[in-house]
Amino acid sequence: MAILIDKDTKVLVLGLTGRIGSFHTQDMINHGTNVVGGVTPGKGGTTHNGLPVFNTVKGAVAETGADLAICFVPPPFAADSIMEAADAGIKTCVCIADGIPAQDMIHVKRYMRRYKSENRMRLIGPNCAGIITPGQAFAGLMPPHIYLPGRIGIIGRSGTLGYEAASQMKEKGIGVSSSIGIGGDPINGSSFRDILELFENDPDTDAVVMVGEIGGPQEAEAAAYIRDHMKKPVAAYIAGLSAPKGRRMGHAGAIVSAFGESAQEKVEILSEAGVTIVPTPSSFGEVVEKMIA
Repeated sequence: MAILIDKDTKVLVLGLTGRIGSFHTQDMINHGTNVVGGVTPGKGGTTHNGLPVFNTVKGAVAETGADLAICFVPPPFAADSIMEAADAGIKTCVCIADGIPAQDMIHVKRYMRRYKSENRMRLIGPNCAGIITPGQAFAGLMPPHIYLPGRIGIIGRSGTLGYEAASQMKEKGIGVSSSIGIGGDPINGSSFRDILELFENDPDTDAVVMVGEIGGPQEAEAAAYIRDHMKKPVAAYIAGLSAPKGRRMGHAGAIVSAFGESAQEKVEILSEAGVTIVPTPSSFGEVVEKMIA
């Protein structure tokens, strides 16, 4: 079992015919992802990367049965694509775009709340690396060869630090069940807490690695969930120990503005919840190896 994507998941690419969409779609196909088509308004009825292109998401879903969409649509138009996917009955949408206006994302979140929880699309991202179940399928930008199939889940706000964790674990012979990049924007679709619950209920995941960073309350909310609900061990690294308060660092969401948002405060909160802290980016493999021994 995997969370969110596996070899049978039917993937639809929004923005397939663009340069970025074309490149990463071919990479996904080359690594076994079941990509069934793409959407580019005005180019319906054509083919691209050997795939059928549709004018609308609803039309694509009706023809292909797609249940997951990955959005490579440019930031000014990405929100409309996400809402169109929700309206078409897509179960999971992965949005890669970096720089979607916060006002647009507020509109997206409100739009998705129109649907009952059991019918509501799960949004991953934006500004994320995507999702992968090693050896089965992926939807995103990550290099699949660094992931060894296994039983450790990864959740990360930072894509590159998530890659680092997977690579170090592979060197230790430790594999990954699924890796989920939730993105670094201040307004995103899924939180650490949301994905932790999926991993806690996944029988093929034995432990979880969290990659957090400064800014926002997500790590504190994750700590509360881990303390009260998780039986599986969790290790966490928090980026930004040297970041000054009030200065924006890297990701759009990475700014310390309140208590509990600095890296040191998050480390303390997670430690109190029983989380094993990864002290440096070079120690992911070592810490996880000891945690699961």
